[in-house]
Amino acid sequence: MPIRIINSRDSLAGLLFLAAGLSGSYLASAYPLGNAMRMGPGYFPLLLGMVLAVLGGTLLLRGLRFGADREGLAGSLSWRPALCVVAGVIAFALLAQEQGLLLATVVLTVLSGLARRGARVPELLGLSAALAVFGVTVFSFGLGLPLPVLPR
Repeated sequence: MPIRIINSRDSLAGLLFLAAGLSGSYLASAYPLGNAMRMGPGYFPLLLGMVLAVLGGTLLLRGLRFGADREGLAGSLSWRPALCVVAGVIAFALLAQEQGLLLATVVLTVLSGLARRGARVPELLGLSAALAVFGVTVFSFGLGLPLPVLPR
């Protein structure tokens, strides 16, 4: 009995979650685990990786056995959202050290927001301003991460 992919989106997401969960669990097992009362540095990552792997396996099985969506992977993948989100993440990585956290967060939010059809630029700018202030407050001032806030 051959295995058929019924829902390619669930199958692909399940494979990615399963791979991330298993690799995270494997990497976490190198650290001391401790116990539930005195958790070691590997306890929570191992637990999180196992939960992610179970979620991925469930999604994978759901995509292989259930659903009415019988389309191929190329037909199910929306390229615009994928490219916009990837472009936003890459822009953030390139801008954060030199241009500061404020500008990098604004660019990330606007580029990722353009993934949605019918996105309104004024809404994206307002959201990006709020997220930039939140990010600077939490990461620079609250946690003290060594990221510049403004351009150098």
